[in-house]
Amino acid sequence: MTNKIILALIIALPIFGSCLLPVAGRISATFRNILALSLAIFVFALGLFIAPSVFSGNIIEIGYNLPFGFNFLLKADAFALFCALASSFVSAIIVFYSFEYIKPYKNQNEYYFIVLLFLGSMMGIIFSANLILLYMFWEMTALASWRLIGFFRKDDFVRRANKAFLVTAGGAFLMLIGFFVVYSQAGSFDYKAIHAAIPAGNVKNLAVILILCGIFAKSATFPFHTWLADAGVAPSPVTALLHAAVLVKIGVYVYARLFTNIIAPSEEIRTVIFIIIALSALLSGGAALIEKDIKRIIAFSTVSQLAFIFLGFVVGTPLAFGASMLYILMHSSAKAGLFLSAGIIEHETHTKDTSQMGGLFKVIPITAVGFLLCMASIIGIPPMGGFFSKFFVITGAAAAGYYAVALVFVLAATLTILYMVRVYYKVFLAAPVNAIVASGHKSSFWSPMNLSISILAFISLVCGLGFGWFTRIAELASKQMFGII
Repeated sequence: MTNKIILALIIALPIFGSCLLPVAGRISATFRNILALSLAIFVFALGLFIAPSVFSGNIIEIGYNLPFGFNFLLKADAFALFCALASSFVSAIIVFYSFEYIKPYKNQNEYYFIVLLFLGSMMGIIFSANLILLYMFWEMTALASWRLIGFFRKDDFVRRANKAFLVTAGGAFLMLIGFFVVYSQAGSFDYKAIHAAIPAGNVKNLAVILILCGIFAKSATFPFHTWLADAGVAPSPVTALLHAAVLVKIGVYVYARLFTNIIAPSEEIRTVIFIIIALSALLSGGAALIEKDIKRIIAFSTVSQLAFIFLGFVVGTPLAFGASMLYILMHSSAKAGLFLSAGIIEHETHTKDTSQMGGLFKVIPITAVGFLLCMASIIGIPPMGGFFSKFFVITGAAAAGYYAVALVFVLAATLTILYMVRVYYKVFLAAPVNAIVASGHKSSFWSPMNLSISILAFISLVCGLGFGWFTRIAELASKQMFGII
């Protein structure tokens, strides 16, 4: 197979393969599960197959010209493939974890169908090189997330799913208007043509503002952040998928793709973005510090950490860009581990209220250790991967002269330490609040849920120890994005 065929398969395989899962589920639940995991792993494996070529500096492109500027264009460079590998790997772990977690519930065929459709849509967004194609995949993720958040079908859960859909779809509508404003200036929806043709000025600024509304809504950035915490009513593997692997990462990815070298925001708009992400980091960090629901705490943490990723991309230097790119990987593995750990905790205690927990280190030690390692990466404790990415994002901001912004994010990092240590103490180390928590059962290390968390915790550690190798990929991606090579 040629690299172009493999690139097309990375998108097509999970999208069309997902349609087979409901049929497979009618034959055998085990067959359906194995097929779902095989599809997710195969997407990751296909990415690895083209990685030597792409990470050596080559760019894979597929193009078919269609009428009215709606061209089918795909592009795989170092940045895109890096994000695709991170998303597909974590998604495969989440599918494996689901074998045990989802087993007692109804609608399993629909669940696996939508998860794989979600993964394929994310791959489509990552590799799209045309705004309309990007928008089509963008809306596919909105529909999939709406259905997954409301998985349990209770009235309140469905209302929260509707809220998530309305916020993200409303932002997407504004973004689409922004795309047409860009088209009115550039005469094309293709990234290359836009980069060459779009002029500076107020019309472009309008387009940037409209597109930013869609990006901030999807990434749950202030003031659109409240839907993400409400999405905690979804099953834990779904929240891990939304927070770590797919959904909210779409926003930061598209920001980096469009605004690094295709449509450059004005200095005034960049100043406003700095203010927004700083508020997002601080307010969500403060909310996590007073929240009791463990999944809402982790959700607010996601909002805060996404602001760090935005920081590097908004600063817009090769150092800061590379740091944010690495932050995507480190946050994906660690945050997925935290949400999947929260799923085990909820199974053990039958509650998400941390004030009703305590003493769980002795009850579920594997989860406790996995949570600790993932938490250490989110906090930024060396040698965890999260330390290096967080350090270089803040350093990149300071090196570019944004000292006040860097100082604000140091404060946000301090809040991260406080709310993470607080939740760990309440859940695992404090005296047990009730006898049910204290007498829970211990599950096998080799169970899908425990093994998934262990893998993600291990990855969080290994990414830190092998940070130099990831840095070389980030350096290549930065040079390609900034036109240095």
